[in-house]
Amino acid sequence: MTEAPRVDTAQLLELLSVSLGVYYGDFTVAAASENLTASQGRALTALRRGPAAMRALAETMTCDASNMTGIIDRLEKRGLVRREAAPADRRVKNVILTAEGERVTDAIRAKMRITQEGLAGLRSDDRDALYTLLERIFLTPPTA
Repeated sequence: MTEAPRVDTAQLLELLSVSLGVYYGDFTVAAASENLTASQGRALTALRRGPAAMRALAETMTCDASNMTGIIDRLEKRGLVRREAAPADRRVKNVILTAEGERVTDAIRAKMRITQEGLAGLRSDDRDALYTLLERIFLTPPTA
């Protein structure tokens, strides 16, 4: 006999929504402490994973390409990112995080007090389990 789930999908969605709200608020305050908008901070965070073409970055951030151009213009003016022509297609511009951009990204993460304290309070095995679950939910492509 199959045991009924203790937590249903609606409850998980609600808790995920609350969690992301807290995380986003924490992130927004930390980004503002570095004189960045939340969108600028998100762009830096996305680039922490590696260089990205402008269009791919806009898709990652789910924003219009013209909006992405404005965000990158402001970050470039502050020396946090630079643009380079893609080796395979010189018409495509890749955005690359500078050393100062890396420092600011690290500073934002370090200032996310609520998130840092919450994660630090987890036991090592809980942290491992959370990582595995988040990876499975959000990074593993669904099988057909």
